[in-house]
Amino acid sequence: MKKLMIMGGFIGFLVGLVSSSVSLGVASPLVFFRACISAAIGGLLLRWWGRLWIRSIAHAHTERLAAEASSNSTAIPQLNQH
Repeated sequence: MKKLMIMGGFIGFLVGLVSSSVSLGVASPLVFFRACISAAIGGLLLRWWGRLWIRSIAHAHTERLAAEASSNSTAIPQLNQH
């Protein structure tokens, strides 16, 4: 999870840096400030998305296990009675 937040912060910083530096007439400290704010927002968004993704994978795994358990319990072997 830490890696996702760091990666989100890095991506957010780059997006904020590029988008702020493209606009003409913006002072350098303001560009850096906007990039830092974008890094914080990007890190939080990617952390949220990562938690949601892991929760969905865990939910799908438990559903798969439940489906396998129910299919195994319904398949009762028939005994030959002679």
